[in-house]
Amino acid sequence: MTSGTGSGSATGPLHGVKIIDMTSVVSGPYATQMLGDLGADIIKVEAPDGDATRYTGPGRHADMAALFMGINRNKRSIVLDLKQPSGRDLLFRLIDGADVLVHNVRPQKLEKLGLGPQAVLARRPSLIFAGIHGWREDGPYGGRPAYDDIIQGVSGIASLMERLTGEPRYAPTILADKTCGLMAAQSIIAALYQREKTGNGQIVEIPMFETMVSFVMIEHLFGASFTPAMGEAGYSRVLAPWRRPYKTADGWICMMAYTDPQWRRFFDIVGRPELAADPRFLSLAARSRNINEVYRFAGEELLKRPTQDWLALLDENEIPAGPVHSIDDLMSDPHLDAIGFFRHESHPTEGQIVMPDIPVRFSQTPAEVRYLQPRLGEHGREILLEAGLQAAEIESAVAAGGLLFPSATQHAADERT
Repeated sequence: MTSGTGSGSATGPLHGVKIIDMTSVVSGPYATQMLGDLGADIIKVEAPDGDATRYTGPGRHADMAALFMGINRNKRSIVLDLKQPSGRDLLFRLIDGADVLVHNVRPQKLEKLGLGPQAVLARRPSLIFAGIHGWREDGPYGGRPAYDDIIQGVSGIASLMERLTGEPRYAPTILADKTCGLMAAQSIIAALYQREKTGNGQIVEIPMFETMVSFVMIEHLFGASFTPAMGEAGYSRVLAPWRRPYKTADGWICMMAYTDPQWRRFFDIVGRPELAADPRFLSLAARSRNINEVYRFAGEELLKRPTQDWLALLDENEIPAGPVHSIDDLMSDPHLDAIGFFRHESHPTEGQIVMPDIPVRFSQTPAEVRYLQPRLGEHGREILLEAGLQAAEIESAVAAGGLLFPSATQHAADERT
């Protein structure tokens, strides 16, 4: 396997789809990595300084940091300076042969460069033009900058954390960026399916704010789902103070009895079979009304035995349960180890690396890792030759400043410093 200099023959369900990836940071790169895992040819168009995540976290070289490595496999990189006419000309040449262009650039910046959706689709009407924006463009927030932390705050996530912790907190993962990346990948695939039926391209807008409000309010609209309201907004089960990992005699456990039979079996295990007839616990509806009392009772009982005893007992009785894993624990989880989920690869410039496997499986068109993470601008010449440019045209673009080829000695210099 190479970082992208090989043939990269694809077998995935999106084999044959060419995507121009003008995204950076997390939401867009995560979306395009998923599409690349599924077989699409991802051409990552980077500015001269490269994607910001190239410099986020530890790395063996200055422009190949950990966060970049996590969301940029199955891509090829080209560096274009889109402030230069020659750089924009090259981008349009790439668009001429593309199925999708996806970006997370603020729309007004694209318009200033002459790269707005109307201009691009006028040149290639069959293109899917996908923009990941902070907010829908037709509202008063349209055009404002947005990052994960901002969206977690305005979409209610930080406030929900306050109800549990006493102060607003962000979820300790890049929740908004990654959720919106998933939505972007799904939306692009849907638009491609529509184009297969009609031949027509279209503009797809994936707004982070609205996506995350929809995501949060699926369950948290709750009593406000009706007019007039039948209660407060906020899903009582997930906001119950006792909904948390339970302390055992020697550690912690996650237990989620949910159905009536599961709770009856739990009451039997703890020697309280009579509680199955208790009006508070009798049915799903009753438990929902008394959810904190339900979880409090479970917590008091689970404290009485060691974790491994509970895991064996709950598994035997088909009550969903599991240990509380740390991030480090995941690296040695027996199930993940048995399926080889954490892949160990030899990167041409970064040496030995570890990355998660592609989680989904296809019986007829398997997804695969064809390319490891690209060096900045590593494939520029290769990409342009494939697009039909002549060597003289490529050199002319380099001379005009629109196309950059990073020095071949860049990494050697990094290693010396």
